[in-house]
Amino acid sequence: MQFCTSIVIFEKVYIMSLKLLSQGNPKTLKGEAMGYNTYILHLAPASLSGHNTCPKATAGCIASCLNTAGRGGMFKKGENTNTIQQARIRKTKLFYNDRDTFMHLLAKDITLAIKQSAKAGLVPVIRLNGTSDISWEKYPVKMGNVVYTNIFSAFGFLQFYDYTKVLGRKTQGITNYHLTFSMADGNYLDCKEAVNQGYNIAVVFGIKKGTEMPKKFFNHNMTVFNGDESDLRFLDPKNSIIGLYAKGKAKKDMTGFVKYPVGDYQYTIKIQEAA
Repeated sequence: MQFCTSIVIFEKVYIMSLKLLSQGNPKTLKGEAMGYNTYILHLAPASLSGHNTCPKATAGCIASCLNTAGRGGMFKKGENTNTIQQARIRKTKLFYNDRDTFMHLLAKDITLAIKQSAKAGLVPVIRLNGTSDISWEKYPVKMGNVVYTNIFSAFGFLQFYDYTKVLGRKTQGITNYHLTFSMADGNYLDCKEAVNQGYNIAVVFGIKKGTEMPKKFFNHNMTVFNGDESDLRFLDPKNSIIGLYAKGKAKKDMTGFVKYPVGDYQYTIKIQEAA
């Protein structure tokens, strides 16, 4: 079995700490009650590292990015960086400057995640674009003497999931990788096409946390599902809007990235987006 092969290959090179993946996101921790153990890869978003990890970034999503949420946004007085931001930049530069090493470390981390989750009695799930939008299906990974097409085929028994704003990604046939398309400022037509391609659409709503989500939104009044109940997007009902509460800097967004109520379950979409 591929599962056994992957474990055996890395059994002798285990390091008992994660080098690239992380845990502890309050939202992903909700998944533990559902039996899942989520591991996330956080890279430096957009062009923060000197490399563009978000090819479809918009002004709104850059300004509202969760890269500075939680400890990632805790800076000492007079400073504009911290150890978390520096680590994300180092990891991103490693991905672009020494991809073979990066992919090797990623495979080792995932193998360790499998062991940790088994010990905890949980199912490991992996989110590679915590603060990026990289097309991971493009990049091969070598495990032992075997070169796999991508990380998804290397760990075909594991569930991966992400958000994306990139249409046309070559993920057809990758059954263990679930993508949710993200609505932002200016990508209305991309969202329409994403619906046609079978994606759910994630939308950030400018309403207070705990307030009832709108019941319907967007294309043919799609049903809104509360995406803040957990981070497990692969469990969401199909043909749905995944509603998210605005958090951090997004609470003050005026770019169109966040959708604000203007009436009974009517939300703003910029006129030029719908043109």
